[in-house]
Amino acid sequence: MFTLENVATAAYVIAALLFILALAGLSKHETSRAGNTFGITGMAVALIATVALAFDRKIEPLGLALLIGAMIVGAAIGLWRARVVEMTGMPELIALLHSFVGLAAVLVGWNGYLHVEGDLAGAEAAKLGTEGMLGIHSAEVFIGVFIGAVTFTGSIVANLKLSARIKSAPLMLPGKNFLNVGALVVFFALTVWFVIEPQLWLLVVVTVLALLLGWHLVASIGGGDMPVVVSMLNSYSGWAAAASGFLLGNDLLIITGALVGSSGAYLSYIMCKAMNRSFISVIAGGFGIEAGPAEDKDYGEHREINAEGVAELLSSADSVIITPGYGMAVAQAQYGVADLTRKLREKGVNVRFGIHPVAGRLPGHMNVLLAEAKVPYDIVLEMDEINDDFDGTSVVLVIGANDTVNPAASEDPGSPIAGMPVLTVWNADNVIVFKRSMASGYAGVQNPLFFRENTQMLFGDARDRVNDILAALSVGERV
Repeated sequence: MFTLENVATAAYVIAALLFILALAGLSKHETSRAGNTFGITGMAVALIATVALAFDRKIEPLGLALLIGAMIVGAAIGLWRARVVEMTGMPELIALLHSFVGLAAVLVGWNGYLHVEGDLAGAEAAKLGTEGMLGIHSAEVFIGVFIGAVTFTGSIVANLKLSARIKSAPLMLPGKNFLNVGALVVFFALTVWFVIEPQLWLLVVVTVLALLLGWHLVASIGGGDMPVVVSMLNSYSGWAAAASGFLLGNDLLIITGALVGSSGAYLSYIMCKAMNRSFISVIAGGFGIEAGPAEDKDYGEHREINAEGVAELLSSADSVIITPGYGMAVAQAQYGVADLTRKLREKGVNVRFGIHPVAGRLPGHMNVLLAEAKVPYDIVLEMDEINDDFDGTSVVLVIGANDTVNPAASEDPGSPIAGMPVLTVWNADNVIVFKRSMASGYAGVQNPLFFRENTQMLFGDARDRVNDILAALSVGERV
């Protein structure tokens, strides 16, 4: 039978397929634009189908007005943020967006309780009780609120850390591991209690518990692991959406949440392996990480170089590898770097890029910046593809990177980043480090690379220094 509800169900299936195609497209540079288009189209189809269902179910005028008003306000804010946000601000913006998903899951869970368990005389509660489904509904409410609240406060802390509003160093409360594990044990006990006897005060307690746990989990994770945290929160937001889907009986929300949750979890796992971190340790708020701050060691004096000296090295180089980091994004130096790459390649220099899995503060951050500047995809290589090539490379340009090129990761067992695979740039003949100062990186660890004999520091704004090098190369060509 042809009904609007059947059409909406079909639209949800189409939207789900488009979301799957979006994930597949976003996995490669060449298909990323198409993947983004699939995702946008899928969301548009889902929104239209949902609004149509609201009309079909004869939603009250006030509810319809609130629905349309929320869509207009949300769309306006989203378009505005997309236009004004810099790529450097993308990690904290994504973390903030994850918090909205978590908050929505909490509100949906509370709404589910108030309409069913909180109104046991109501028709919905009676129906579920008759069918023996009331306990399942109670579990969905409780678990959905817990996941949503953890995602909400955890994402807010990630946003504050990434935007430097609070310190990136991990919060080290006494017995922090016991607090995290204890909170999970209490949650499981309360869940059983709530399923057996749903009461409002239990929902209040688990909401407060989850809000505190989310805050503490992310606050306990240091700056060096923040890219993993963003991916992990992406996964949490997916599971929160799936929990909301079960409560609302919305198949699309369940499918989409499961896609986001599972893909985010897998990406977090891949990144943890790339950083030699325990997946369970990171998602449990740094559980088991006992490394203290790096030793305040005297590494000697660093050497400096100017733009003209770098231009001279590059002019005589056979091969150059560029390793970008968050500093390149802050300085918006990617366009100058792209121009420098083109100029060197025209001179016959073999130029490539080495990208660490957690370069920047967001997975794929550097790849997007370089693609935006029209750097060819085929010369942008991952760490595993290029690490063996540093030995024998003429010049390495480290532009705004710090922790991802720190030899302490492999040479200092007491370092907070010990064991983390890094780009072995120090094996090149010459290493030029672009930095504003000698300050430590985001993880708060000093970098002995800066003091090595084959390393020279080029201080200043990365974009200005790259432009200076381009100018010096042009002068050399005229001479």
